[in-house]
Amino acid sequence: MPVQINYMLKVRDGKLGAVRKALTDAGIEVISLVEVYKEELDKGEGDIAGAGGKDA
Repeated sequence: MPVQINYMLKVRDGKLGAVRKALTDAGIEVISLVEVYKEELDKGEGDIAGAGGKDA
């Protein structure tokens, strides 16, 4: 029996269409994709090297 699951996904500089395509190409059926929140980051904030910050 199929199960519907809700996820929250954070991306950096991603467009909805590109995220949908990546998920679909991975074999994941996307029912809906909604932008909920967007924030501007200061230069260097959120860099991969700085991983483990407040969101980790």
